[in-house]
Amino acid sequence: MVDYIGIADIQQLVHRLGTGTFIHRLAGEIEADYRRWAQFEKTARVASHSDVGVIELMPASDGAHYAFKYVNGHPKNTAEGLLTVTAFGVLADVATGYPLLLSELTVTTALRTAAMSALAAQWLARPDSRVMALIGNGAQSEFQAIAFHRMLGIRELRLFDIDPLASAKLERNLRSLPELADLAIVRCGSTAEAVQGADIVTTVTADKRNAVILEPGMVRPGMHLNGVGGDCPGKTELHRDILLRPDARVVVEYEPQSRIEGEIQQLPADFPVTEFADVVAAGRPFRRTADEVTIFDSVGFALEDFSALRFLHKLLGEQREASRQIDLVPRLDDPKDLFGGVLGGSPARARLRRVA
Repeated sequence: MVDYIGIADIQQLVHRLGTGTFIHRLAGEIEADYRRWAQFEKTARVASHSDVGVIELMPASDGAHYAFKYVNGHPKNTAEGLLTVTAFGVLADVATGYPLLLSELTVTTALRTAAMSALAAQWLARPDSRVMALIGNGAQSEFQAIAFHRMLGIRELRLFDIDPLASAKLERNLRSLPELADLAIVRCGSTAEAVQGADIVTTVTADKRNAVILEPGMVRPGMHLNGVGGDCPGKTELHRDILLRPDARVVVEYEPQSRIEGEIQQLPADFPVTEFADVVAAGRPFRRTADEVTIFDSVGFALEDFSALRFLHKLLGEQREASRQIDLVPRLDDPKDLFGGVLGGSPARARLRRVA
């Protein structure tokens, strides 16, 4: 039997901890895994692109566990009432090859993306950062807001989206959370208005195109830019001149992948960047001066999904009464007799059971 986490299960796991606590604990797991970066087998994700979106596989292994995520990105899905991003994943035991966990990752990806964004900002942003502009108020935005409030102490959130209904949705959801009672929310009429006075700017838009969400004139010394939405070839959010600022420094997750998919796809292959694992290994804040502009060129890396799946599996161990299992792999009296053990007798009923 294989542990299973569906939508109802992730709801229960997150509600038991609280969304902010869940994200904060997950960020700790991700940071711990980045600290042992050299132990991981790493590869850029395998992507299948179409005119309307992308389907990707994201594998990672530390030699003891193997994990992969299936994820899509289809920006036009919302016009049909569908999610832009969906995902599921598997955590497996390397010693046997057996799957340990099959889990939804649609919700978990949003949680881990927010955890990674806030974790990177803890290392890159000015420690006195209290105002964040959030450009793009779709499905990822609540998670980003909660993470930055919890982990960095953001107290003012300045919102902009080309769809005013998205900003209204975001504000409504955030105001319903008691833990965000001290968060001031300001809806703005443009990106330029939203970034005024912001210490951190998070861009998390969905269009699959080389967009210019942030113009050079919008960026002031000391800002931290959290670029989340530019995450596939031909999809960017920052004007290239922002990356070329003499006072700017760029951090990526896994350089070979970011060269293809990140904001730095706009720049020559020898443009200098720093991998986040090196920031963590250095053990000190990345920012050298308060006036530097730091840029986290985030595309999402498989190690973060590995961390998320192991974290979920750990939570099931802590809350075993909430776990469910499925018969994904046959259990045989004779492992050499697959036919006789499965098809030679009475048909086995598919089982999805909750562990007592």
